[in-house]
Amino acid sequence: MKAEKASLWQVIKSVSASMFGVQSEKNRQLDFAQTSIVPYVVVGVIFVAVLVVSLAGIVQLIAN
Repeated sequence: MKAEKASLWQVIKSVSASMFGVQSEKNRQLDFAQTSIVPYVVVGVIFVAVLVVSLAGIVQLIAN
């Protein structure tokens, strides 16, 4: 049985939930059933980049 390909919205929800540590076991199992890790890595890198830029911006606002 082949796993259904995850939509972009599902990948975003999954990555954001896992970044906050609230990923459900059911969703984790669905994620690991996917054939490609690439969408999860790309979305994860984008999320981390946005987080770093946001934190740098907040620090810059506070420091000035």
